[in-house]
Amino acid sequence: MRTPGDRTRSTTGTATGTAAATATATAAATAAAARPAPAGRQTPAERIRSVLAAAHSMTVVTDGLHTEVRHLDDSDPLGRLHLHAADAAPAGAPGPAVRLEFTDVAPTPVRDRVRARVTILGHLLTPYAQDPDETTCVAFHQAVLETAEGRVYVGLEELEAAAPDPVAPFEAGMLTHLLDGHPELVTLLLRLVRPQPAASAATGAAAGVLRALPLALDRHGITLRLEERRGHRDAVLPFPSPLTDVEQSGAQIQALLSKARRLSHRNTLPA
Repeated sequence: MRTPGDRTRSTTGTATGTAAATATATAAATAAAARPAPAGRQTPAERIRSVLAAAHSMTVVTDGLHTEVRHLDDSDPLGRLHLHAADAAPAGAPGPAVRLEFTDVAPTPVRDRVRARVTILGHLLTPYAQDPDETTCVAFHQAVLETAEGRVYVGLEELEAAAPDPVAPFEAGMLTHLLDGHPELVTLLLRLVRPQPAASAATGAAAGVLRALPLALDRHGITLRLEERRGHRDAVLPFPSPLTDVEQSGAQIQALLSKARRLSHRNTLPA
């Protein structure tokens, strides 16, 4: 499968004004920063940076002003915001509170397309700059990542140290190309799912699974969503080794496909 340069984005954002984070949330952020991610998984900070890197729009609401920001021109929104530690704010009354919310949406038509929500909380140190060539200084309070696994708080130091996934800006185009141009490869990848879906004794096809779709792609592997009559489950197919550049994705995907072809049993789920 080719690695298209399509930078179709799958993330939208909204934001509303908010107050500063509470002491309890700050403590939770510190605890989250100390927890390493499981092997083969993005850390919460990496996930946040990846969501922002894939964002194609956002909305900023602060001090009663509602600003729609669209067509980010393949740029990370953090490039427009200079985040400073909260104690960097000048003495006196803090600036207007600002809250930015990003919703990470799967680019394929799976059930429950929302994959994650990211919220960044802070106060403005300079007026919000609508010009894309200008930047805005923000006293950072916390970043919040919400997924199906729960809510995690991330501090500024961890966020600044993390890098976005190299696949993030290209993920939407790559997944839609896989689904639209090579649906038979999605079916082939099902051979790698463990545990395997139960097979029908009559047809040999997986019983109870209505369809399988690619849900996510990152430096660690591909995630398929198996949609059943009641609910769904996600299966992560890890690459032989994590990517360091998106150009390596073609070889890693081919390695997964070769492994699937070597398996002897059949799986004819519709993709």
